[in-house]
Amino acid sequence: MQRRKIHHTSVELTELGFGASVIGNLYRTTPAADATAAIDAAWDAGIRYFDTAPHYGLGLSEHRLGAALRDRPRNEYVVSSKVGRLLVPNEHPQGIDAEGFVVRDDLRRQWDFSRDGVLRSIEATLERTGLDHLDIVYLHDPDNHWQQAADEAMPTLADLRDQGIVGAIGAGMNQSAMLARFLHETAADVVMLAGRYTLLDQSALDDVMPAAQRHGKSVVAVGVFNSGLLSREWPAEGMKYDYQDAPPELVARARAIAEVCKGHGTTLPAAAIAFPTTHPSTVNITLGMRDRSQVTRNAELQRSAVPPDLWDDLRCQGLIRPDVPTTSGIQGTADRPAPDGRPAALGDGTRGASF
Repeated sequence: MQRRKIHHTSVELTELGFGASVIGNLYRTTPAADATAAIDAAWDAGIRYFDTAPHYGLGLSEHRLGAALRDRPRNEYVVSSKVGRLLVPNEHPQGIDAEGFVVRDDLRRQWDFSRDGVLRSIEATLERTGLDHLDIVYLHDPDNHWQQAADEAMPTLADLRDQGIVGAIGAGMNQSAMLARFLHETAADVVMLAGRYTLLDQSALDDVMPAAQRHGKSVVAVGVFNSGLLSREWPAEGMKYDYQDAPPELVARARAIAEVCKGHGTTLPAAAIAFPTTHPSTVNITLGMRDRSQVTRNAELQRSAVPPDLWDDLRCQGLIRPDVPTTSGIQGTADRPAPDGRPAALGDGTRGASF
């Protein structure tokens, strides 16, 4: 599988990444054997980028990912994790985690974007995973913590990057406006953009994407199925969009896009995975994958050919914005210059695809 470099760093990501939130028992239990089989299948498919976080299953995702990767050559894969939620003892456990993961709540999450919190979080992640270093560290959902995240956490990560302790730094969120601020105002190399550059939502064209191009930075796209509505060939009533029941007008629009995809010999899920690569700042698509069958399906969808004229047809029919770029990032724009003259970076159905 081809790799793309996060701009101005030495970190290279395979075009498809493995999102490890679901193996942290997001919404339902994932047997340990299924989690291991999913990671093995990802490796066999050529995937070498794996994303996790302390938040995912109160550390369970990190434990499982580290165990499954432990005997593989460390220089052959990239792991990212996140900071901002420290795991601390829960003085009042109720039995099951209240934040969507089916795990015991002996621990709880504590927001902390201080320098000490960042260092403690990374140390704990390395202990849980058994890794000797992390390749990428993201600030995780700092929506309500901009000042501390920008003034303390990001400079701390920049120090670690500049010392060669981590390879790249950034932030990951479900909104695009603050991610654009991180790109404009901080030392971030890359942002993990959840659900805001998809076939149904191109709002990142107003902020994140132009910011990435202006500063020669990179974007990892997650949540490309918008919580499920784009995950099947024919969308149906009752499917989810951004974690809620999809409104009828969005279901109708998704069906219209599916019809156009069929006319071009492809499917809605394949197009949903390919779509973020229409932008030259996209370096990777990461999908949450719970078991071997999901990995196999997603890898096949990612490898399938999506005709470039599909995007033109969708524009002409008003189904995507007219300013969606006509040339993809992952598919052959390695030497395209960014507006400042530097080369532009290239390039699941649930919130848990990465967030």
